[in-house]
Amino acid sequence: MRMRDTFIKPMHPEGRRFVAIFAAIALALFLISDFLGWIGVGLTVWCYYFFRDPKRATPIGDSLIISPADGVVSLIEPAIPPAELGMDDKPLTRVSVFMSVFNCHVNRAPVGGTIKAIAYRPGKFLNASLDKASADNERNSLCIERADGTQIAVVQIAGLVARRIVCFSNTGDNIEAGERFGLIRFGSRLDVYLPEGVQPMVSLGQTMVAGETVLADLASHAPARLARTR
Repeated sequence: MRMRDTFIKPMHPEGRRFVAIFAAIALALFLISDFLGWIGVGLTVWCYYFFRDPKRATPIGDSLIISPADGVVSLIEPAIPPAELGMDDKPLTRVSVFMSVFNCHVNRAPVGGTIKAIAYRPGKFLNASLDKASADNERNSLCIERADGTQIAVVQIAGLVARRIVCFSNTGDNIEAGERFGLIRFGSRLDVYLPEGVQPMVSLGQTMVAGETVLADLASHAPARLARTR
């Protein structure tokens, strides 16, 4: 890996117009004050960094469930998947990953399979780290069905600052584990509902890397974890 690649990451196309807006504001601030102008430059760099979209090496293993987001595990508890997905209305283990404004916000599929349902629901913009954010906040839910029929729900939840959930996928699409499926602009959260009987392999406060960190293993014995880069 080149040293430049360590510090300069590619930017997702969703961020181009925001970086352009921040840059234009920075230029305008320079007309008022050099001090304000350099603050604008700093914010422009932060905006670019927010929309970074680095490659990730996704562990290879059909039974693995991968983190869909960068951030920290904020909740692990039983909860019923969003009703709009049409899944069984029984509690499953929900693992919540909270993303701050400094995390990469590109979301990746936790498993490979077919997207059986996508359901958007408007709502509030509470702090995404709160438990009630799963029920009250704006959200976009996906149900991914594996080849063996196992269904896993992953939910994008808007946060206190976030005002736009973006989903790149469509119902019926085939998706691979670690593949990009969406992003959320500015501070938010991702929930993953594990299948019945599957225990998480992460703990509260653990730092997660989207497309790389293993959340859980559907098999009793984990296969060798090779990796592929996306």
